[in-house]
Amino acid sequence: MDLEKLNSKVYRFLFLGSFVLLVIAVLEFVLNLFGYTVLQALHYTAGRVLHLAALLLTFVLALLLRQVREELKKAKLH
Repeated sequence: MDLEKLNSKVYRFLFLGSFVLLVIAVLEFVLNLFGYTVLQALHYTAGRVLHLAALLLTFVLALLLRQVREELKKAKLH
């Protein structure tokens, strides 16, 4: 497995993780409106989970921008 395939799998995994955290944050927020909670054992609020999702997504975007920059440098050299 070359580095590009590994990077692609890591990007997809992190993006999926951020999407799952986003769904959990929205679900937690809606359930809190009705007096229930999903994350009681973890002691995380919906806002904190949303913050973690945004952090993961920012990391994915930074890695993708780095990859685009490297591809542009390769194209410029040839």
